[in-house]
Amino acid sequence: MTRAPRLAAIATAALIPLTLAACSSSPSGEGDGASGDWTPVTVEHALGTTTIDSEPERVATVNWANHEVPLALGVVPVGMAAATFGDDDDNGVLPWVEEKLEELDAETPVLFDETDGIDFEAVADTRPDVILAAYSGLTQEDYDTLSEIAPVVAYPETAWGTSWRDTIELNSAAIGRADEGAELIADLEAEIDAAVAEYPQIEGAAAMFMTHVDTTDLSEVSFYTTHDTRALFFEDIGMVTPESVATASAETDQFSLTHSAEQADAFDDVEIIVTYGGEELVEALEGDPLLSQMPAVENAAVVNLPGDSPLGTAANPTPLSISWILDDYLSLLAEAADGAQ
Repeated sequence: MTRAPRLAAIATAALIPLTLAACSSSPSGEGDGASGDWTPVTVEHALGTTTIDSEPERVATVNWANHEVPLALGVVPVGMAAATFGDDDDNGVLPWVEEKLEELDAETPVLFDETDGIDFEAVADTRPDVILAAYSGLTQEDYDTLSEIAPVVAYPETAWGTSWRDTIELNSAAIGRADEGAELIADLEAEIDAAVAEYPQIEGAAAMFMTHVDTTDLSEVSFYTTHDTRALFFEDIGMVTPESVATASAETDQFSLTHSAEQADAFDDVEIIVTYGGEELVEALEGDPLLSQMPAVENAAVVNLPGDSPLGTAANPTPLSISWILDDYLSLLAEAADGAQ
């Protein structure tokens, strides 16, 4: 399931000796405590090649969820993007991130307001040594501007298409914690496997993740492709990608597509639909003459997540949200699977 590693350590004649204070609970993010030596690391990504010559003491992150990697490894960033949806108390921090900060006895880092794009000035003000953005939608212009501030780790292939594994792999290597990142991946995989074993009915079920549905206009069906991490996560939990979605995904590099509802019969192989909305959404789908013929709708095998809530937000798997959502999410999928059988 994982892509081949994209990291290459550059050997140097002499390692740079660093004496750094551990920062596992430091809100400043200074010193990662990974080792006393540092070998420069080169990361190849979609927007260029980044070399991190010295051990980062101040870690900043932009865009979605990148801050969760250093936090999961005990490193508190100096700055990170504020949460703009799924935030249950409007403080700009998602609940699983709040819990981790409390566990580390750390203050909330500087929050970057990305409502209108990256706040380059705010990022620069945190004086970072590295900027993590392995899961992001950076443009080339964004990357070039950020690179004037500090070395930037961008996404490996597709904007917003980096798996949670690759996000951990790339971001952890960039801060000198590749081994700990690998352990985190293994721990999450074990946790997922153990949880999935409690819900055998979802094994092999074909699922499609529909994007936000406009109940006033059901003339189109929009769905996430296999380039999106929400759809990719189905395979992590033992479900499968319907052939209809896989075929459509193979023809694009976009993370979502839209088809006419008149083509709804193309999704006859979809057994479970996951989407955002409430009961009014399910009622609208069931009342539509075309979409109601989809097997998942006909069998009431629809998981409707509240879109602007922690539960709905965490359907996009990230290093800290997976543990937070897993049992609740699997329970909802199992209930839908029971209806599909």
